[in-house]
Amino acid sequence: MSVDVTIPSVGESVSSGFITHWHKAEGEQVSSGDLLLTLDTDKISTEITAESSGVLEILVQEGQDVMIGAVVGRIFPTEEVSESSQTNIEEIHEPVVSNAIESVEDVKVDPVSVPPEPTKESLKYVEPDEQTQPPAINITDSQTKKKKRDLRLDRKAPVSPAVKLLAKEKGVDLSLIIGTGKKGSILKKDVMAFIDGGSLPATSVKDSSEPSQNTSRKNLPNLSIKPTKIERPAPSKVEESGRITRTPLSPIRRKIANHLVSAQRDSALLTTFNECDMSSVMSLRKGLQDDFVSKFGVKLGFMSIFIKAVVDGLKEVGQINARIDGNDLITNHFYDVGVAVGSERGLVVPVIRDCDKKNFAEIEKDIANYASLANEGKLGLDDLQGGVFTISNGGIYGSMLSTPIINPPQSAILGMHNIIERPVAIDGEVVIRPMMYLALSYDHRIVDGREAVTFLRRVKDCVENPARLLVGA
Repeated sequence: MSVDVTIPSVGESVSSGFITHWHKAEGEQVSSGDLLLTLDTDKISTEITAESSGVLEILVQEGQDVMIGAVVGRIFPTEEVSESSQTNIEEIHEPVVSNAIESVEDVKVDPVSVPPEPTKESLKYVEPDEQTQPPAINITDSQTKKKKRDLRLDRKAPVSPAVKLLAKEKGVDLSLIIGTGKKGSILKKDVMAFIDGGSLPATSVKDSSEPSQNTSRKNLPNLSIKPTKIERPAPSKVEESGRITRTPLSPIRRKIANHLVSAQRDSALLTTFNECDMSSVMSLRKGLQDDFVSKFGVKLGFMSIFIKAVVDGLKEVGQINARIDGNDLITNHFYDVGVAVGSERGLVVPVIRDCDKKNFAEIEKDIANYASLANEGKLGLDDLQGGVFTISNGGIYGSMLSTPIINPPQSAILGMHNIIERPVAIDGEVVIRPMMYLALSYDHRIVDGREAVTFLRRVKDCVENPARLLVGA
């Protein structure tokens, strides 16, 4: 009995997904636990594995949206497929052999051209000419069985039981069809296209080299035809006149677009700026890096220092660590900070939990782990929920200044930027220092300008004097 491949629930708010890639081909043998497909939702990407072993039948192709709970494929037990294949192939070709036998026995000869009775000399064996047609002979029962056995398909390309059943119902010989699926597999649409194209099944195909028109013998199918793999463009892309490429937005990209638009529409966004001297941080990293790596097995980066500085600022200005819920103001007393990560699948914001209780090494390890999971598309829904504040580092891409958009329902986001050496005035003297612009975007419905500026200055002070933050490292 077949086992359905269904789309599992990946979160209460997720109702649909997008099949990004099938990792197994139509008709391919799979084992329990094998990776079958990758599903993208508006929040995360998830991988669906096989629940049993058998032969895979794909019902929904790549690039299509599917609802949660939908059946996108089936897995047929190997034993059932083997028996079904044996039976179906014999039943498909049995009419071919029967017709061939009947047509050979029913050959009618023109009375005018009846040859004389054979003599002993004429019955002697003569080496047949390659160009001559072999004489019709009677086929015994044992020979008939051999014919049927020889007519069984010898395909390397996988064919699902559903396709074989369709071919049987329509009387179509699969050996005459070139599959367009993966590894040359024959799909249902290939069978229907063969029928709609006006092609005749194998039982009615005439050999164009037949020398005599006085017989009604039908030729057997050409079993030498092998399926070839046809490369097809990805279903998610459509070329238009070679000038543009139209690609459907993935669910996660659609979610990002809607999320950012709603943030600007429903929030009173305002951004305040400051600049930060990175000399002390850079000097500290350079002096401690070797010992830090030797002790903790991870590098000390700027992000962990900024996260610790943000936690210090959130403790100082509690209004930043709050959100609006209807007509209520919810103040948080925990410090889960989201870090915006750009991946091939889009922007994601994994959350570093309890940043006030973790040291720099633990934070750096969490960041590295989340970055790896984001690139592999393996972030879970729990990894992206529950943050109270977000940090976005556009400086790694060379951004000098920007106005980041908050991540609702949070009330603020900090934007880090590129470090550039430039002249600054310090104690009445012009010196060259590595400077970074900081941008704090906040929801003016909750946070006033005084709180925003106070918070940003607190972060700036912690970064410019990081020694006190490293006590727990």
